[in-house]
Amino acid sequence: MEVAGGGAGGADDISQTETAILRWKLAVWQQYQHVLDKITPHVLRRWLGFLVVAFIYVLRVYFLQGFYVVSYGLGIYILNLLIGFLSPQVDPAISDGGTLPTSTSDEFRPFVRRLPEFKFWCSITKAFCIAFVMTFFSAFDVPVFWPILLFYWVVLFSLTMRRQISHMIKYRYVPFTLGKQNYQ
Repeated sequence: MEVAGGGAGGADDISQTETAILRWKLAVWQQYQHVLDKITPHVLRRWLGFLVVAFIYVLRVYFLQGFYVVSYGLGIYILNLLIGFLSPQVDPAISDGGTLPTSTSDEFRPFVRRLPEFKFWCSITKAFCIAFVMTFFSAFDVPVFWPILLFYWVVLFSLTMRRQISHMIKYRYVPFTLGKQNYQ
């Protein structure tokens, strides 16, 4: 039976379309998560893949001679990720009881990053991919004098890293496992 003024299936069609779109999004998300789960243990291969993506982006920006604001924003985002990667999950300057051991009688607590290595890799790779896509749209090619942006970023990087390194020295933590003694 048909309702006057239109078909009775209008709301059902929208509901079926929304359901189909949600199913498709779920399937895509599951495939994406499956790929991430497969590549998680392959640290060297992941970082080599990132270097390839970063190199392609740098080549594109170099040959286009533009998109310096996009690159500057990417650099600021990378600096933010790097600070999270180098920082402990619980800041010893703020916490009362959860500080790192300072003497041999203190309990050993392993260094836990605020931003784990895999999330760092995933975020930085996504950032380079997004920046690469942005280079295809001329709206993001804002004309600027790039040496000023580069100088400002270097100053910002050096000040931030100096503060981070002094924090590491003050609270005696090393965010890297290279060269640390392994117990069998």
